Amino acid sequence: MEYYYFRHMLKARDIHKSYGDLEIVRGIDLDVAQGEIVSIVGVSGAGKSTLLHIIGTLDQADRGTLQIGDKMIMKLRPDALSRFRNQHIGFIFQFHHLLPEFTALENVCMPALIAGKSLCECGKRAEELLSMLGVSHRKDHKPNEISGGEQQRVAIARALINNPSLVLADEPSGNLDSQNASELNKLLLNLRNETGQTFIIVTHSDELAAIADRKLVMKDGLFV
Repeated sequence: MEYYYFRHMLKARDIHKSYGDLEIVRGIDLDVAQGEIVSIVGVSGAGKSTLLHIIGTLDQADRGTLQIGDKMIMKLRPDALSRFRNQHIGFIFQFHHLLPEFTALENVCMPALIAGKSLCECGKRAEELLSMLGVSHRKDHKPNEISGGEQQRVAIARALINNPSLVLADEPSGNLDSQNASELNKLLLNLRNETGQTFIIVTHSDELAAIADRKLVMKDGLFV
């Protein structure tokens, strides 16, 4: 596997974001090292998900700078930004966002196919990931035919298919029961230990936040 190795995976400086007159993120600075797990906690409305979307290049800051690896994100043209996101950032969401008409294997393959990889290469890698995550027996099932915990594992496999160096998770255990949530926590920690990937996790779960190397508390658009 090829990863995007840098001593500092992410550097964000003076990140601001407003919607109308409401300032959601109010000057965030953040450094994240390669291979680090960082959790971000705080009450609803603190700005956690907005910050994560900016880091993930799904939203754009009003001002500030964001560097991932050696790329200054604000300087990338839209087409280059899309390619960078697809190749170097993986996303895990609370609601799995699996495409209902496709099988688990096909859902996992999607980001790799978008990246221009062959169907044979995508399928082989997807099967490896589903096996690693313990759901290879569900590869030919559609999302409505598998459990919530299994759907989340499929979603994690999809996030990892392009071997991203940075994985962003937004309330990944928020839609799971306590047993599946606990298993997910162990899984994310094991993934980091095995792959050296960097994880930034927004969560309300104290148990999930506790597995992180560093826990940041966000309040009113700032770290406290």
